Amino acid sequence: MEQVSEFLDNFGYMTFSNTQFWIGFGVLAAVILCYQLAKRFAPSVTAPVTTFFDHHPLIWICIPAALLIYFVYVSLGWNLWVSVSDWGDGMLEASYGWGGFGNYAKMFTSPNFWPALRNTLLLFCLIPLCLLLGLGLALLMDQGLRGTAVFRTLILLPFALSFVVTGTVWAYMYRPTGGVLNSFLGLLGVDVSAAMKNGSLMWASSNRTIMLSIIIAMVWQFSGYVAVIFLAAIKNVPVNVINAAKLDGAYMPRIYWKLIIPQLKGAMGSCITILAMYALRSFDFIVSLVGYTTSSAWTLPIWMYNEAFQNNNFAYSAAISCFLLALVLVLILPLTYWTNRRS
Repeated sequence: MEQVSEFLDNFGYMTFSNTQFWIGFGVLAAVILCYQLAKRFAPSVTAPVTTFFDHHPLIWICIPAALLIYFVYVSLGWNLWVSVSDWGDGMLEASYGWGGFGNYAKMFTSPNFWPALRNTLLLFCLIPLCLLLGLGLALLMDQGLRGTAVFRTLILLPFALSFVVTGTVWAYMYRPTGGVLNSFLGLLGVDVSAAMKNGSLMWASSNRTIMLSIIIAMVWQFSGYVAVIFLAAIKNVPVNVINAAKLDGAYMPRIYWKLIIPQLKGAMGSCITILAMYALRSFDFIVSLVGYTTSSAWTLPIWMYNEAFQNNNFAYSAAISCFLLALVLVLILPLTYWTNRRS
């Protein structure tokens, strides 16, 4: 929990210490508030401005577009420059001269690179697991059994929880001594103490099973969401088509396999894209579950965080973040294209 508190403190520093940002945000909010008040109580004063915006509506698009360009693309470009700057390791004072690609060479030759990349890619195992479990739950809810509405709410509830809450809950469930899982196994007659002496049933406390424990918890959180998406797609299949298949003598298992499931490709593509994005942004979940000092659970974002805010290697951390961005583009863009093509 101390690691989680330190992470939140650093996150708060990163987010709320930019004075220029908050001054600009305050000025913009004050201008909008004054305009709305003047428009309400003195419309004659704001009439020229209102008329101008009515005749030039594209200006309303330019404002958020400018904010998007500044906070996203300019920031990405600046991060790329920092990664090739001469900002030395361990230096708190920034330096933005040209430093070459040494940080990238250091990253690819680091002993932490391949384990972090492997763990990042391992998180994608939650995609087929969530799809299979979500499809099974959707088919079960499609039977119209009593209590389906309550069941649908219960399985969707984990998705509504934040990663920090879910990670903290599963951290207590995975505790080898006194944890919910091992206590339940003890009630079933499993000799938990003997298993722990052999290195088994250690869950997130063992380097062998730590990534499996993370994936299980994430599958629990996202399977309900996938099930609800699949159920909505199943309900969109025309009833007359299903009735026609029944009149032809087809049984429901065959109808599901030959008729309904092939029409879930669009929903499946959307779920795959969303699950992939959540797998890549599971930083706060892993930190809440096992902390950020457990190197066996390091993913690329956690490694990047440690280099930046534990070792003060900001240019090196920027190089890791640029590689992570490239990985996101390589993995997510084809999924997005496939989803749009299927839909």
